[in-house]
Amino acid sequence: MKRVLSGIQPSGQLTLGNYIGAMQNFVKLQDEQECFFMVVDMHAITVPQEPKALREQSEAVAALFIAAGIDPVKSSLFMQSHVRAHAELGWLFTTLAYMGELERMTQFKDKSAGKDSVGAGLFVYPTLMAADILIYNADLVPVGDDQKQHLELTRDLAGRFNSRYGDYFKVPEPYIPKTGARIMSLDDAGKKMSKSNPNPGSYIALLDPPDVIRKKISRATTDSGREIRYDPAEKPEVSNLISIYGQCAGLTVAEVEARYEGQGYGPFKKELAEQVVAVLEPLQARYREVRASGELYDQLASGAERAAKVADQTLRDVKERMGFLLPRA
Repeated sequence: MKRVLSGIQPSGQLTLGNYIGAMQNFVKLQDEQECFFMVVDMHAITVPQEPKALREQSEAVAALFIAAGIDPVKSSLFMQSHVRAHAELGWLFTTLAYMGELERMTQFKDKSAGKDSVGAGLFVYPTLMAADILIYNADLVPVGDDQKQHLELTRDLAGRFNSRYGDYFKVPEPYIPKTGARIMSLDDAGKKMSKSNPNPGSYIALLDPPDVIRKKISRATTDSGREIRYDPAEKPEVSNLISIYGQCAGLTVAEVEARYEGQGYGPFKKELAEQVVAVLEPLQARYREVRASGELYDQLASGAERAAKVADQTLRDVKERMGFLLPRA
């Protein structure tokens, strides 16, 4: 079995894009591979967070992992901050990373644009992400297109460490599913659906009530004309809606096109909303069960314990290779 590592930040509400592009694939992977899934709370604080909101959202994201189908027995599900070796290895990797390569990270440029001051944590964020991956010697890392640059840095740091201190780290490969990997915004198909978008109508949150989902989809931007045709170049908006429909209904693009041939946008959007509601209502019910059960903290503790056994050994090996004087076991 190969080892898989991925995480989601607890900043903002998780969206339908997170579910289709990431969480659905996590569920499939856990039956085939050894999986470590985490709520990356230390990454979240690279930009200011209100403590009460961060605490609530961290618990919500962990519960949504389980509601989406992650089995905390099959997979190690945990809070990033509960496995302290992440932070320590992240620091060690700052000594291997170069200023120039960190300055070239597009996410740093985007998140720091227009700011009078920027925290150093945002700058070295990619080294912590590298530590998250390499501390488990992960083979595969499910990533979106926006994270591919960070994974490339991770691969570079693994190679740099191996060159200086002897072969130790695997060089991880990206896992990008062929379908459903990139769901776009409802108000602009040129942008990825994102929980950080200031317009709440641009995304469907996983916990949106059915009537809110219906309203958002009814107001989703469409292209000129009325033909339900998948053509990302000429009809990017309706192509995005077709992708969402197909993923929620389990249909191919051609099957969606055939179903709505000659019908126009009205019937298509109305039935699209019902497909999304049908997917999210059971997830929301399961989410409420998880939150009400009182078992979540124990499940996270169990996941963190399993993860720490691997992470602590990796950290010890790394420090030994780098020349640290280690305490006796």
